[in-house]
Amino acid sequence: MKVKRIVVNMATTEIYRAKVFYQDILGLQTLMDMNWIHTYGNEEQMQIQISFMSEGGAGTPVPDISIEVDDIDYVYQKMIKRGFTIIYGPTDESWGVRRFFVKDPFDKTINILSHSE
Repeated sequence: MKVKRIVVNMATTEIYRAKVFYQDILGLQTLMDMNWIHTYGNEEQMQIQISFMSEGGAGTPVPDISIEVDDIDYVYQKMIKRGFTIIYGPTDESWGVRRFFVKDPFDKTINILSHSE
């Protein structure tokens, strides 16, 4: 037996609000749209990870979701332009990531990160 996928599920009655944040800015594809559920992801690369945290690192709160991107500064600028609330960073962390925390449309704390080269 092996785990093939882990999916984060967030309850909301306003599913449409996810589109700008997760699809338009982060570039995730619509993998499923059945009116009551919209699933966003990347068909080419699905990695399995789950983290359990006592804090978010550097004294930050534990984020609800962590999303790795290839151009964090581009994503940061798009989040600012669209009016999303940045609550931390962007910061180059001592463990080799550049990241910022942003509130998504559902008031969840999202850790957007890139690994340092």
